[in-house]
Amino acid sequence: MRHGLRSRRLGRSRSERAAVVRALARAVIRYERIQTTLPKAKEAQRATERLITQAKAGTLAARRRVEAWLQDPETVRTLWSQIAPRCQSRAGGYTRIVHAGYRHGDGAAMAILELVERKPEAPPKPARRRETPPPAPTPRTPSPLPKPEAPPPPKRPGGFLKGLRRLFRKSRQDRQGD
Repeated sequence: MRHGLRSRRLGRSRSERAAVVRALARAVIRYERIQTTLPKAKEAQRATERLITQAKAGTLAARRRVEAWLQDPETVRTLWSQIAPRCQSRAGGYTRIVHAGYRHGDGAAMAILELVERKPEAPPKPARRRETPPPAPTPRTPSPLPKPEAPPPPKRPGGFLKGLRRLFRKSRQDRQGD
């Protein structure tokens, strides 16, 4: 029975499970949107929500706790400088899970885990129109005819098998000793 057990096993040992959740939380903070399996997304969501709550506190002790758990100073810097200020007005629910169908290979349920307060994506740049027509190609002078290539040397009979025969052939002394 699972009385009091709070996390999913994910088919891994305790240390492997912690490493997977840590890597997923790092990816969510860095890229603000990741795609993974549904159970992994649910575990990573729990971890990411806790990290953002710690970052909102903004204390030195909280920063050290987060840095000890994430083990990546660059990600902690991003969390403190970009994500925590964006989520300051929210009381929770910093991430969302969007179901993304099933994986083709094994049928695993897929999900997208993303921050609710994502930075606005830049609109696509419009294609530049050329004001002037492209320059006309320069006429090419015909090059002299290439020299005919010399025919390849004839193959020696035997090829690869001859080398194998030579490798496995018994020497004359071995045959005389038998």
